[in-house]
Amino acid sequence: MAKIAFILLCHKDPEAIVQQAQQLTAMGDYVAIHFDARAPKDAFAHIREHLDDNPNVTFAKKRIKCGWGEWSLVQATLHAVEAAVDAFPRATHFYMVSGDCMAIKSAEYAKTLLDSDDCDYIESFDFFESDWIKTGMKEERLIYRHFFNERTQKTLFYNAWWLQRKLKLERKIPADLQIMIGSQWWCLRRRTIEWILDMTRSRKDVMRFFRSTWIPDETFFQTLVRHLVPEDEIRTRTLTFLMFTDYGMPVTFYNDHYDLLLGQDFLFARKISPEASSLKERLGRLWASGRTDFKISNEGRRLFTFLTGRGRIGRRFAPRFWETEATLGRERELLIVACKKWHVAKRLVGSIKHHTNIPAIDYLFNEEDTDLPDLGGIQTTLEKRTRHRRALMRMLFDYYDTDRLIICLDTANFDLMQDFFSDRSTTRLLELECDFSDDYLIGHAKRVGLAGEQTGEETMQQLLPTIRYDVIYESDRIRDAGFAHHARLHESNSPDENTPPIAQFLSVTEDVARSIAQTPYLFAD
Repeated sequence: MAKIAFILLCHKDPEAIVQQAQQLTAMGDYVAIHFDARAPKDAFAHIREHLDDNPNVTFAKKRIKCGWGEWSLVQATLHAVEAAVDAFPRATHFYMVSGDCMAIKSAEYAKTLLDSDDCDYIESFDFFESDWIKTGMKEERLIYRHFFNERTQKTLFYNAWWLQRKLKLERKIPADLQIMIGSQWWCLRRRTIEWILDMTRSRKDVMRFFRSTWIPDETFFQTLVRHLVPEDEIRTRTLTFLMFTDYGMPVTFYNDHYDLLLGQDFLFARKISPEASSLKERLGRLWASGRTDFKISNEGRRLFTFLTGRGRIGRRFAPRFWETEATLGRERELLIVACKKWHVAKRLVGSIKHHTNIPAIDYLFNEEDTDLPDLGGIQTTLEKRTRHRRALMRMLFDYYDTDRLIICLDTANFDLMQDFFSDRSTTRLLELECDFSDDYLIGHAKRVGLAGEQTGEETMQQLLPTIRYDVIYESDRIRDAGFAHHARLHESNSPDENTPPIAQFLSVTEDVARSIAQTPYLFAD
């Protein structure tokens, strides 16, 4: 069975480091520690005092001062890796962790996973072709030499960079390397680690290059692994669960995140709050628990995006210059049926098509497989449909040779409603107001990826009030927009009460509207 040597980089909280090392070695695994030389001497002495007698713990032979974005982080990692290779000849895998990481699976589960696939786990995306870097420097990280820390020596950092640009002092990347990028939290096999250490000794040009790149902990191991290991033996993913906020800061997990963390398809999580004592205690016991019955739901990132997005109203960018005249046409009438319960809207639209000759299309901006004619490729993906919304609608009006067209939208598609109501065409909206049981909201959460089949009951109960509020908020936002020609049906209304809004929306007689309102089981789940 796999035996893991954890490469632990840390700089604070010596008591927590001692506890973390004791927990990770309790099942026969190993830990190699590099404790930042910037930290107080008594902190490191505390760690040594409590762990020196543990045969499964070793320390980097040289401690260095580490700085974010600097080569020092890679050098510290290499020092710890070298110590682990020498001290633990039986280690089969080397797993990079920090003092903020904790196991979210058992050792037995983790080792079964590692034994099942002879591979290396490391994010490794093409530096130039991927969009892994969202903001800030990209190729400038590599083609210029960086000797100062951007966070602590900002003036020197940027002056040196601008001087190199002005003097055209770009350097070449080693010709035989394809530069890769990804998370620094990797898990590599012993053979791969030994190859990397051999390369650090034999390729002085590569070492010189990376020593003066910016943020090399995101490129050094990622590039060398891809250079040394066959592609089919690399899994381009991390086994450590981590998320980032809109501002590029790592998300911190607290006591009430236990079920959510166990449901993710990862072995460790970062970063655990130092104050989350209950969570740390429960996770601390988990590694030695022998559990293998983890129910993977993997909804963590979607759930975080959903919850943090509440209360932030998105604003659509100004129309692209080629869209400024992309009107549906002044003579045309777009009829929008808006409903959170998609099956209810589809049932109503089916009845409308039965009683009128108005063409109707279901949730074309929400469902990839909506039945659409071939419009030259613009209809092939949701992203294309949304981006070219007005062009798509014009083509549909032309395809059906009509001046009146019905579409269904989710009540969350407020930006689409705003866009269509701002067009020179006439736009009408019929909102179907439904009641929502807990079972329906749970199903909705699963359909949109906020929860999975294995999401725990505790997590779901915490999520339900937010989802319910979100549904109410969507309806209130539509009402507050003051759209012209906005009619509403409500689930609790009788067919007679729902008849006038339908007649107004469709511009049909009361008899036709009443027949539609009397559609059997219109609002039924």
